[in-house]
Amino acid sequence: MTTDAPLRHPTDRESLERDSTMTFFTAGGPGGQHRNKVATGVRLTHEPSGVVVTATERRSQSANREMAFDRLAARLEAAQRVVAPRYATRPGRAAVARRRSEKERTAARKRERRQRPSQE
Repeated sequence: MTTDAPLRHPTDRESLERDSTMTFFTAGGPGGQHRNKVATGVRLTHEPSGVVVTATERRSQSANREMAFDRLAARLEAAQRVVAPRYATRPGRAAVARRRSEKERTAARKRERRQRPSQE
């Protein structure tokens, strides 16, 4: 028996630390010499799913690490969310009548705007 359901990945911090590889890099942008010289950017790669997130907003590597783990958990939760299937439905009788009456009003308004031939 095969199911098409996506694999469930745990999103608690312990599991994320175990299943992810963490790399640090120099984050560019504003922040001065401290940010441009020190490897404060954090990149997390979740090995089982292949999801990659980065955090470079702060000058502190530990703050970026926390932010990256939060983003990774959010991305995994979003990827694993089950979407209910949508079914095609027909418009109801009242909706069809409303649409038809609105079209008739619009047509009448346009007819009134037309130039009438001059009768000389």
